[in-house]
Amino acid sequence: MYKRQLQDIVAHTHALGFLSIVKVGSDNGTKIDSMAEDRSVVLTATTHNPVAEFTDTFGMPNLDKLSLHLKNPEYRENAKIDVIQDNRNGETIPTHIHFENSAGDFQNDYRFMNKAIIEEKLKTATFTGATWNVVFEPSLASISRLKLMSAAHSEEPIFKVSTDNGNLMFSFGDQSSHAGEFVFEAGVSGTLSHAWFYPVNQVQSILNLSGDVTMSISDQGAMKITVDSGLTTYDYILPAQSK
Repeated sequence: MYKRQLQDIVAHTHALGFLSIVKVGSDNGTKIDSMAEDRSVVLTATTHNPVAEFTDTFGMPNLDKLSLHLKNPEYRENAKIDVIQDNRNGETIPTHIHFENSAGDFQNDYRFMNKAIIEEKLKTATFTGATWNVVFEPSLASISRLKLMSAAHSEEPIFKVSTDNGNLMFSFGDQSSHAGEFVFEAGVSGTLSHAWFYPVNQVQSILNLSGDVTMSISDQGAMKITVDSGLTTYDYILPAQSK
């Protein structure tokens, strides 16, 4: 079961290209936190069901290495994939994942980062909450249109989000350069009194993840993209950026 959970975590963090380390906690269920190095994205996630093997707080670094182990054909069938625990200072904590093929002749250990180090290394920003003025579920067609527009303006690292006559508008460029805009979502119920800018690559990468997607945009300068993978609910918070 937790092999699927590990694959799900890697697919919704490492695969994005900007979340390279995660913190796992066990308060009130299994929690997952991460943050991009440039602080463009903050992730908080909760598994639908607590993962019994994920006790205490620990870090998962080098997710590229974990991804390789999980994809390794040696561990595809009848493999032993176990979370190993050890007693440290009178406390039993998870220390690593042991991978072993069915024949027992191909083994790897993926080491966790202890609580003190991960909490120092991944000082996630505290999100105090926001009023989400526009909330909707983006269609595949809208996501495809965003891909087309961003390809036409590949020199633009950010895009503008605004509302106009009940439509959510995405705009690229400005009057001094090549420019384009389109209706990303028609007939939204809320409005934005300000125009906000968000990073193109990060937004597109998150929208391309597998799962049920909900977008929420706040007039306080924040975007939340929620992805429910079926195993975990991932909330990606993106602070608005300056043009």
